[in-house]
Amino acid sequence: MNPDHIQRFAIGDIQVAKVIDTLESFSPKAVYLGKDRDAFDPHLDWLQPHFVDADKGMLLSIHTFVVKTRHHTVLIDTCVGNHKRDAGFPQWNDRNGNYLAQLESAGCALEDVDYVFCTHMHIDHTGWNTRLRDGRWVPTFPNAKYLFNRREWESWNEAGAADNRPVLEQNIVPIIEAGQVEWVDNEWQMDDQLWLVPTPGHTPGHCSVALGSGHAEKAFITGDMVIHPVQIAEPHWHQRGDSDKQLAVATRSRFVEDYCDRDVLILGTHFNTPTGVYIVDQGGRRRIRF
Repeated sequence: MNPDHIQRFAIGDIQVAKVIDTLESFSPKAVYLGKDRDAFDPHLDWLQPHFVDADKGMLLSIHTFVVKTRHHTVLIDTCVGNHKRDAGFPQWNDRNGNYLAQLESAGCALEDVDYVFCTHMHIDHTGWNTRLRDGRWVPTFPNAKYLFNRREWESWNEAGAADNRPVLEQNIVPIIEAGQVEWVDNEWQMDDQLWLVPTPGHTPGHCSVALGSGHAEKAFITGDMVIHPVQIAEPHWHQRGDSDKQLAVATRSRFVEDYCDRDVLILGTHFNTPTGVYIVDQGGRRRIRF
């Protein structure tokens, strides 16, 4: 599935557009430890049809948030990309999707991007950092500074796992070699409307993004701290991709409690449409409204 649909959100005078690279249905077993399709049964009344399909598959959107503050145009996460290989997901090898056309349709020319921030360095969050030109990987956004979290970069190099290398070599190292990196820490602030929030556990340097005025949050981009809305109700479900599963559960649980019944729009990095939700308490249970 690859729908041509751009969602738009207004957070005060901040404009956000969601640009989709791909939308896919996954078995819960592919994402969560010890969970099958029946694990969704207690939640189908609020997860279907937007977030779980008729076969109880998880609908996961892989998209970029194009954020336009008063000062900058910023891309949050750059999806899977085209022509990438060997990153552990065969269905994403040698893709030839229409993401760049979608980005243009959203009113974002490649040259207009001031900053790119990847919440972490997994393949589906860094893919469009680069594109293939004359057999070489080059930065997709020629005028952008790519904000790389130093702790995230160090952790990937410390791990030294062979399955990390294709992502680094295709999506990360070419940006460093091009001199377009700005190294940031976990609590870096771009301007008075966008800043990073450390949310470790999925990866050591994982950061979410807050939007608002000063430090008065009005919206929160999750990254993979929360992959699917079911984790609003079940934050203790272990994601297979979490590098520190106990820390990830603690981070998610604290997030759900901190943002419950607050007027802060939660923009799920993999949430299917409607994508922007609010966390609410319903009789002691955590749910969403949109």
